[in-house]
Parts: sequence; C-alpha cells; structure tokens
Amino acid sequence: QVQLVESGGGQVQAGGSLRVSCQVSGGTHTIAAMAWFRQIPGKEREGVAVIYTGSGLTHHADSVKGRFTISEDKAENTVSLQMNSLKPEDTAIYYCAADQNFRSLGDNTWMFWGQGTQVTVSS
Repeated sequence: QVQLVESGGGQVQAGGSLRVSCQVSGGTHTIAAMAWFRQIPGKEREGVAVIYTGSGLTHHADSVKGRFTISEDKAENTVSLQMNSLKPEDTAIYYCAADQNFRSLGDNTWMFWGQGTQVTVSS
C-alpha cells in the first residue's frame, strides 16, 4: 500500500518562498504519476502540478506557472513543490497525490492521498 507523507508547509509573507515535500513509501515502483493539489476550506480541491514518473514530464496549472516547480528525487522517493513569489491567494492546504495510472490535474479521483500540509501567505 502506497503511503504519502507531506512536510514543509508553514507561513510566509507575500513574495516569499516555501518548499513542500512528499515522502512516498510502499509500492513506489507502481506509481505512474504524482501531483500536488490544494484546497481552501469550503472550496473545491485544485490541481497545482503533476509529474509523470517514467518520463519526468511535468505540467503546472496556469495559476502557478512560472512561480511553482514540481520535481522528484527517485533516490529519496520524494516529490517536492518549490513555491516562489507566493501570493496570499496561494494560502491553502496542500495535498500530495499518487496514482498507478496517468491522471491529470483536472481529475480529483487519484488513488492515494497524503494528509495535507498548511501553507499560509500573509500580505
């Protein structure tokens, strides 16, 4: 069973940077795609960035393109999201997701989810 544990959230001022990471364990060789989603309480979960583990191909949502970068470290079994030029509207709980199939950011039915980590950006 794949397990995902996020770390690295916190509070930062607008314009600052944060890096969140997701430690993957159990069945990592079966994972085809990993992604970061975010959710503000009372709103729908939004796909932020995805990486396809075989090819390394990435895709970022328009709202974060040029500011956020998803990456993976195969040796450490981690996927990270580097967030620069943060804005107050980036404030949300950030979730790591993984799937054994090729999922997209528009799909909320990913197979495995982490518990989430809070990111707060103050103005």
